Amino acid sequence: MAPTTLHLADNCVAAIRPLDPDAPWVSAWRALSRAPFIENLFYDPDFALAAGTAFGAGVVVILVGDRPPEQPGLRLLAVWPCRCQRRRWGLPLRLTMGWTHGYGVFGVPLLDPENPTDALRRLLHAIGRFTGPRAMLCYLPTAGRFAEVLDEVCRAEGLAQARFWDHSRAVFEPSARPGDERTTYLDHLSARRRRRLRQSAERLAPLEFESLRDPLVLPAALDDYIALEAAGWKGRAGTALGGNPGEVALLQASVAAFGARGQVRIDRLRREGTTLASAIIYVTGARAWCLKISFLESTARDSPGALLLHRITQSLIAEGSLNGVDSCAPPDFQLAETFWKERMPLTHLLLTTPEGDRLFGLARRLEGLRARFSRWRARRARTRSLGPATNRND
Repeated sequence: MAPTTLHLADNCVAAIRPLDPDAPWVSAWRALSRAPFIENLFYDPDFALAAGTAFGAGVVVILVGDRPPEQPGLRLLAVWPCRCQRRRWGLPLRLTMGWTHGYGVFGVPLLDPENPTDALRRLLHAIGRFTGPRAMLCYLPTAGRFAEVLDEVCRAEGLAQARFWDHSRAVFEPSARPGDERTTYLDHLSARRRRRLRQSAERLAPLEFESLRDPLVLPAALDDYIALEAAGWKGRAGTALGGNPGEVALLQASVAAFGARGQVRIDRLRREGTTLASAIIYVTGARAWCLKISFLESTARDSPGALLLHRITQSLIAEGSLNGVDSCAPPDFQLAETFWKERMPLTHLLLTTPEGDRLFGLARRLEGLRARFSRWRARRARTRSLGPATNRND
């Protein structure tokens, strides 16, 4: 798609541009990502640009700012990476979809924190003018501040909408609790669970918990994580990230970028120099994202992944610097749900843009059929490709 720029009301400018790490507006994108209305790791340019090689084919970025994006002094009000699809349902019905992928599972656009309602309204107008009458925003929270802003804009603009794939995932929200309750957060674990954790730790002893944040040691820790995953059933199945150079490059580049900012940690549980479990956790502002976790398969009986997440949770409580942690996990992921009680409800939202959509009813029915078929196919695939019959808490 050729770059396009247009003028909106209130002296705002909208533009659509390719995903380009050398673009002059990346610095303005980075500035907005440091303090947006809602933080989103996956739309932070230090992560999104790193993901471009592996997952960025056909991705464009819709920008709303106070001037054309190539002009100096640009201040961005909204940023939304997306793809323009023309035949999602086998018919020539255009759909603009927020960019998600296997390492990008949150789809809230970056919005101006001072006036997110106006920023979102202008973004939706830009989507309609650039790419067509309908859009789908994926992995949107259905409760909280963004949901309230979206509802306000949709009501004011008269936008039709339909939700698909409603689900939830585990999150750790210590900010919702007073200080004295934070220290007792893990008391919800049953006596049986605590006993099993203690017994597993005793069998695996001596154990050492590490939280590595020094940019000089992060590359080696990442290599160690990649080797750990490759040594398990994912490696045998050919699905470990070490077998995909694009995914390895994504993690290497993003860990280096966030490491230089002091905003990534690789936590490990080790025994006498051997890593038993490892997790990669990014930080944006006051929120963290537990993107990857893996464990040594030969110790699966003693749940090293569960032991690691228990230690991570204790560490987060003790530090007290974060308002929340997203597990980034699929629905019903038992490991995260064991320790983190809170749930974030999510959906994929199909909606009309302010330009209007006479075929929205047809699009909604087609997406409903597609969603039902996808759920059937996913259930069938899970029954065929489950890993070894080990402790499912890992």
